[in-house]
Amino acid sequence: MRRRTSIAWVLAAVVAASTVVAAAPAEPTAHRPATGTTAARTANTASELRPHVVDKPIPFGHRRQLQMARYSKRHYGQFAYRLRDPRVIVEHYTDGPTMLSAWWTMANNTRNLDEYPGVCTHFIVDTDGRIYRTVPLGLRCRHTIGLNQTAIGIEHVGSSDRQVMGNARQRHASFRLTLWLMARFDIPVKNVIGHGESLLSPYRFELYRSWKCLTHTDFSHQTMNHYRSRLRERALAHDVRTGPRPRWVDIGC
Repeated sequence: MRRRTSIAWVLAAVVAASTVVAAAPAEPTAHRPATGTTAARTANTASELRPHVVDKPIPFGHRRQLQMARYSKRHYGQFAYRLRDPRVIVEHYTDGPTMLSAWWTMANNTRNLDEYPGVCTHFIVDTDGRIYRTVPLGLRCRHTIGLNQTAIGIEHVGSSDRQVMGNARQRHASFRLTLWLMARFDIPVKNVIGHGESLLSPYRFELYRSWKCLTHTDFSHQTMNHYRSRLRERALAHDVRTGPRPRWVDIGC
């Protein structure tokens, strides 16, 4: 996500983190659901690929859901906080030293670009390969301008592409998590992108003219070309749909 990581939290945030009262929304369904034996095979593949995930939810109650719905109305023209039929997976790195520093940044719900809600992703992949789920997949997270309405966000603890991709445990955990999400939601390899590629995605949509070209540099195009190549190999080995090569768009940025 490439942002400054704040660790200056207050006691109220600690209390809020343990008192989320809103029920988690239903998980989104897979795109173009299959039927019969195809559906069974798809479900079995996703089940077999599911990595071990530690639940560590950030506070995302009614207030934050309302903030997300209002954000979606301003930026996408739709008052909604639920993530339905996700079509994109965006890879980020935290630019911070620890999983907890990233978690607290998300939990604090600090205004970003002078707007609520604060930033978050659905998962954090730690340096030891542990995968944490911070937000239910049925909720929209604010992690990529122009794509929050359709994208699942994955953070990796680290300060550079090279650091993350050079860590074997973290790299393999990232592949396992991403491949499982691809199988579960029928997302092709071409729609697995780095935050730094968000301006090239055909799914990008942003109503704020001044935000048209805003993005971050984490997980560059070069790194993601290598990432997708390795991901494609794993997908083929596990009979997960890979889809065609990416077709990028030019929005004039």
